[in-house]
Amino acid sequence: MGKFPAIRERAIYASDPVKCRGRRIAQPSGSERSPFQRDKDRIIHSSAFRRLKGKTQVFVAHEGDYYRTRLTHSLEVSQIARSISRVLGLDEDLAECLALAHDLGHPPFGHSGEDALHAGMEPYGGFDHNANTLRIVEHLEGRYAEFDGLNLTWETLEGIAKHNGPVIKSEADKASLPWALRELKDWEGLELDTYAGPEAQVAALADDIAYNNHDIDDGLRAGLFSVADICEVPMVGEAFADVRRRYPVISEDRMIHEAVRDMIGYMVADVLAETRRRLADANPKSADEIRGLDHSICEFSEEFREKESPLRKFLFDNMYRHYKVNRMMGQARRVVRELFDLFIDDPTLLPTAQRDKCNGPKTEQTARVVCDYIAGMTDSFAITEHKQLFSVSGYL
Repeated sequence: MGKFPAIRERAIYASDPVKCRGRRIAQPSGSERSPFQRDKDRIIHSSAFRRLKGKTQVFVAHEGDYYRTRLTHSLEVSQIARSISRVLGLDEDLAECLALAHDLGHPPFGHSGEDALHAGMEPYGGFDHNANTLRIVEHLEGRYAEFDGLNLTWETLEGIAKHNGPVIKSEADKASLPWALRELKDWEGLELDTYAGPEAQVAALADDIAYNNHDIDDGLRAGLFSVADICEVPMVGEAFADVRRRYPVISEDRMIHEAVRDMIGYMVADVLAETRRRLADANPKSADEIRGLDHSICEFSEEFREKESPLRKFLFDNMYRHYKVNRMMGQARRVVRELFDLFIDDPTLLPTAQRDKCNGPKTEQTARVVCDYIAGMTDSFAITEHKQLFSVSGYL
């Protein structure tokens, strides 16, 4: 067997827990865990993280136990992020923490639920799942005696806010920020006009790697397209052809697993090669120097992005816009929007804890209470609420 180091030396450009910028409310460390390890543990123990098991990735959670949910997706992202970070000498705990946290703010029914909630919230500041993740970890989680939220480190909050890169480019952009982000205490201190640290950039790429590949896997198993169909995409076809060469009599089920695993390895290798090239060019001496660059440091190569484009188009046309998925997501949008409209028109229908925070129908405060309530629902809970409130037999 080849030799490899069990523990790699921390790179000079990695986020250093010893130099962590701290928490909103100062707390003594009091343990052997680093600040980023503590953040990861707080996220795993949060209510929002547990609810991800009942939230859609592509298929509504009750469609079948085999398909990915937001929880299993987040676990796959964390594994990829940790692996990449280990090779690059980054802080594995911070990368894993950000991967586990990145989807906490998703409402039920995935992006369809998000679209419906944003449409309802548009007069009141809109809805964005990244901003909602920050709202959850800063305000809505109620687990500690001394503060609301999870009191995470600056580095974790920054990584959540900048999951997709810089959030603003100029002062003018600030007015368009989602209300959930602007409500954060000292949100400007997150330096929203810069790139995030290297671990956050790795977590974002791990997200791309995970969903590209598990969507292929789930789409094939759901029968939305066949192996022959997906093999028309050059990058995917090459992976399947290579598996067939190595294992001529392999079953289709195992062939899919082998090909998807190979593609994950190929994408990880591309990220590592391109990131090393960019690191060599920029020669950063700290995570802050990486933040100060005018481009991301952790990235896919241009060659890979060109190869990936046909795959994204294939999945969009044959999976995300498949008529079976469209029907399911159309129903999901109606469930979310009808719940939102009902509650904002008559907040007395909300549970007592939420109702007591409202100040009358169709006010901004009530809209935000309703938004928090619906965004926290699992798929099955949203369906049950809708049935009880809109079906004559709901309570009979």
